[in-house]
Amino acid sequence: MLTNKGKYGLKAMVHLAKLPEGKSTQAAEIAEANGIPKAFLDTILLDLRKAGFVRSKKGPGGGFMLARPAAEIRMGYVVRTLDGPIAPIPCARRKGNQPCDDCRDVEACEVRILMQSVRDAMAEVLDRTTLAQMRDHVGPAATTVGDFAI
Repeated sequence: MLTNKGKYGLKAMVHLAKLPEGKSTQAAEIAEANGIPKAFLDTILLDLRKAGFVRSKKGPGGGFMLARPAAEIRMGYVVRTLDGPIAPIPCARRKGNQPCDDCRDVEACEVRILMQSVRDAMAEVLDRTTLAQMRDHVGPAATTVGDFAI
């Protein structure tokens, strides 16, 4: 499930991707332009910096900028950095899954099995989509999962 942290992080990354190459901007400008609480954005940008997605520069003309080209940044990695595993419910995670309290048979649980398919579809789209595609409003080519087009 995408949290506000993940959503705001994606918005901040798109904002940075729209800057001219080598240009930086202040966190306050990103926050104001995208309706993100500044204190929350500071935490998000710190996580993105630690993960190597953004760089920060101090002093006059300083601020935040992308650490690498937008075409090289996959959205799945950004979401995992900010929100952890991509899964709609904890029992559908690939790693560290947690069975539901009310589950009687984890292996046969129909809800878990469906949510694993949802997880796989979400991860596939996020892992194929670059920041450049997101910035330019160009998603990955449509694909099908089971009988459904995504």
